Amino acid sequence: MKVDYRELVHTDRVHGSLLHDPEIFADEMERIFVQGWVFVGHESEVKNGGDWVKRQLGNESVLMVRAESGEVNVLANRCSHRGTALCWEHNGNAAFFQCTYHNWRFGLDGDLRAVPFPDGYSKPKEDLGLDRAGQIAVYRGFVFANLDGLAGTIDEHLGPAGYELIDRLCEMSPSGKIDLSKGWIGHRVQSNWKLWPESDSDGYHVGFVHASMSASTDTYYDDVAVGGDAVKSSRAVDYGRGHLELDWRPSYKKELSWLGVTRDRVKEYYSALAQRVGNDLADQMLWDGPPHAFLFPNLFLGETVIAIVEPVSPGEMIHHHTSVQFDGADDAFNERLLRQTEAAVGPASFITTDDAITAERIQAGVSGTDRSWSSTSRGWIDLSRGLHREEINDDGVRSSDASDETTNRGFWYRYLDAMSGKDRH
Repeated sequence: MKVDYRELVHTDRVHGSLLHDPEIFADEMERIFVQGWVFVGHESEVKNGGDWVKRQLGNESVLMVRAESGEVNVLANRCSHRGTALCWEHNGNAAFFQCTYHNWRFGLDGDLRAVPFPDGYSKPKEDLGLDRAGQIAVYRGFVFANLDGLAGTIDEHLGPAGYELIDRLCEMSPSGKIDLSKGWIGHRVQSNWKLWPESDSDGYHVGFVHASMSASTDTYYDDVAVGGDAVKSSRAVDYGRGHLELDWRPSYKKELSWLGVTRDRVKEYYSALAQRVGNDLADQMLWDGPPHAFLFPNLFLGETVIAIVEPVSPGEMIHHHTSVQFDGADDAFNERLLRQTEAAVGPASFITTDDAITAERIQAGVSGTDRSWSSTSRGWIDLSRGLHREEINDDGVRSSDASDETTNRGFWYRYLDAMSGKDRH
């Protein structure tokens, strides 16, 4: 039965069946992860010719690889002959890709280079290469791909806000470049993948779900997200197109709140940054810090952390994260970024484990909801907080108190567009 997503996604609520229905999940993998633009990785992960990393885009295993020409390609991790996975490890370096089944050999551009006993084939090699992403775009090192090639331009996908959020992160680096080559950690969670974009951009839960963190450590969350509505000035912002931000900047009470250090601890970093942007702007950047934002459908910019949301099944996903490193910063500063990442979202951290348990409890709570309930009051998830006080500017940007569900609704607005075919060209 064809799903009418307009019946399941409303302005102030969404239906619980969206989080566990197998038909809906299969539909998402096609409409969002094949037909849409998806974040794949960062150029710094494939610095040299032959470097490759394996990523999962929905149901598709792909290889992001640096060709000898310097071009970044996104190729299917699947032999075009009999479908054998070419790469089993997470990353590596290769002069070519060779199938272990019949020794078909492919170049770093995906072209078929060699076939044992070629007389058995009448098809030309040009027709037997690896499947390639239909579109690839790179912005400031961030690699995006659209597998079927029909999603429109990357400009349409990112829009001014997507570019600005990436810019704001990269500009924090003394060289204007970031590095994501420290390695990724994956947390496998028994929840639907869509709960994580919501959680990553949800300001309402911080003081409750992460209360133990606030009690144990001195973090900026105490200032920006804990306390009554009257004392908070942080904002939940929906820029449109599923690009969301918890803008903590108005609530910071001191510079470098986002890093948890004082200026005297980052002298070398500040000097290098100021040399490029000037002292006045460097002073402001030390205060503001990087963004806490989500770019639809799978990229989280979490101040000093980058995360990828990977769907596995209707009730399972993997949350991958790595530390942002600032190119041109001194080793001590980047070490601080690495340690902070470990403390925030590492295996023994507060944030990821707290969010994982919460997501699994939500998953358990909605597991019995059925689409047939959508015409009644049963099985709905309320997302109405702050709707009455939401502000909309001339550019269509929605914002409200950081505890309001403006960002949650923003994700679902974009989801509905994708699932109802409004993005297709």
